[in-house]
Amino acid sequence: MKFLRKNKKTKKIILVISDLHLGAGDEVEGRRNPLEDFHSDKELVDFFNYYSSGEYQQKEVELIINGDFLDLLAVPYVRYFDDEYWSESAALEKLDIIMQAHPEVMQALENFLSYKNKKLVYIIGNHDAELLFDSLKTKFISYFSQEVQPKITLTNNLNLYEPLSGIFIQHGHEYESLHHFDEQTCLVKSSKGEKYFIPPWGSYYVTHIINKYKLERDHVNAVRPVKQFVIHGLIFDTFFILRFFIANLYFYFMIRFLRYYRLKLGWKKIFEDIISELTLFQDYESLTRNFFERHDGAKVLIVGHTHEPIFREYSDGTKFINTGTWTRMVNLDLSQDMNATPLTYAKVEVFDSDRVTESFHDSVSVKLNKWVPKSDLPYEEFR
Repeated sequence: MKFLRKNKKTKKIILVISDLHLGAGDEVEGRRNPLEDFHSDKELVDFFNYYSSGEYQQKEVELIINGDFLDLLAVPYVRYFDDEYWSESAALEKLDIIMQAHPEVMQALENFLSYKNKKLVYIIGNHDAELLFDSLKTKFISYFSQEVQPKITLTNNLNLYEPLSGIFIQHGHEYESLHHFDEQTCLVKSSKGEKYFIPPWGSYYVTHIINKYKLERDHVNAVRPVKQFVIHGLIFDTFFILRFFIANLYFYFMIRFLRYYRLKLGWKKIFEDIISELTLFQDYESLTRNFFERHDGAKVLIVGHTHEPIFREYSDGTKFINTGTWTRMVNLDLSQDMNATPLTYAKVEVFDSDRVTESFHDSVSVKLNKWVPKSDLPYEEFR
């Protein structure tokens, strides 16, 4: 009951953000970078500053980055091509480019961690999956001072995180077979001793199709629902949508048929994988809803991945949250803002309990919030 919590003291704050997709910056080598999806550096800096100052300065705050904070699939103009793009050395270079493109954000994150009782937990998603390389984890952490490095948790075994009993957090790519990868087997070593990441074919799709067509229409990965995007595109941007659609069919044929034929995997394997990929066309919320059936003690499930902010509370008291994204989205569903950057995040507030028998929902508050930035300027950059 909310009115029973008013006079309770907050013991801990858990913040969950996901899918910020920090890339190589607005400009790369003097050219506009259409692959950059993150343009909210100032807003994110203010977010980190707010939750480490004022009433939150002395409070325990756990910041959880729930995947796709860095977008290693959207770094253009690197020296690596084809399969070399997935090498460890290429991943290190891409990481450097991203970190150097957003210095204010990294400094604000450093400042956040410098305060007492603040810590960071980083869950790896499908766009930053190359952080599975130990060298990339070490490199990322090295950007922070030695004083705050022990406050950063970044491991390969954190695909399902339980910061508090009953609350589970995972990025969500695990529910879609085209984006799913096995943390134990996706890193390999060549005969020359070079390490490579074996990406799911969804990552190939991003680098070979999405990135290519973003150079022409930088909204191709930002429009929801996809069905409405295709219908509107066929009417208003016919030739582009037809080329985009044909490229998708060709890529799928190459991945699902020609590649399987060369590997001699057989028709049975092809049809099994196609059926599993039909989950793409199912309700994502229904897929994750099954999580509560498999985990008896689960009260809250927080995911990201689909870029759609959602808060659901079910009749049994369980709650489902999708934290959405901080990138620009174009929503053709008339019930929502058509052109917006949601800046949504989950906030879990844990209260001091003075009763042993107090229920979970009396001692924990779970909300999906929207960060509302302040500005002293009467304008903002048009994108």
